[in-house]
Amino acid sequence: MENYLSGLTEIVKSKAQKIRLIITDVDGVLTDGGIIYDDNRLEYKKFNVKDGLIVGHLRRNGVLIGAITGRKSKVVEDRCEELKFDFHYHGIKDKGKKLEEILETLELDPEEVAYIGDDLIDLPILCRVGLSACPADALPYIQQKVDFISSRKGGEGVFRELGDAILIAKGLMDEIIENLLK
Repeated sequence: MENYLSGLTEIVKSKAQKIRLIITDVDGVLTDGGIIYDDNRLEYKKFNVKDGLIVGHLRRNGVLIGAITGRKSKVVEDRCEELKFDFHYHGIKDKGKKLEEILETLELDPEEVAYIGDDLIDLPILCRVGLSACPADALPYIQQKVDFISSRKGGEGVFRELGDAILIAKGLMDEIIENLLK
């Protein structure tokens, strides 16, 4: 475990220890950003199962999970429900305003929130939260604004990597692994 995520800076570790909520964008983060339609206009997306697996461990350790996405998609709604996200908002064009509503509702400070985004629509949140992250394939002007750049591209376990980093920074990952081995 010592080499895993060895690139985390002390600043990122310090910020990660304070996190009580992770919010993620969907397209380009939980997916590779591709949208596939069949001839009947049915939408298909591919999600990484490793992202999904860590959600339960985060929630059991007191970290809330949410999604804010700019598109409305039944596939995404179903995935968020399947993973038991604490909340998920779809078709949101002003993500910064939605963040403010969430902070007020959950009585959280921005420093207690991590956000993963990959594009311009995410900047109002990325520049406001305590720990900001993006996939390795986010555009350079997004990467310049975040605390943590994943080693993975969108759809390849970005959420998992940030989730692991938070659990490691909080000193919880070793206990999770030990409990699984019992």
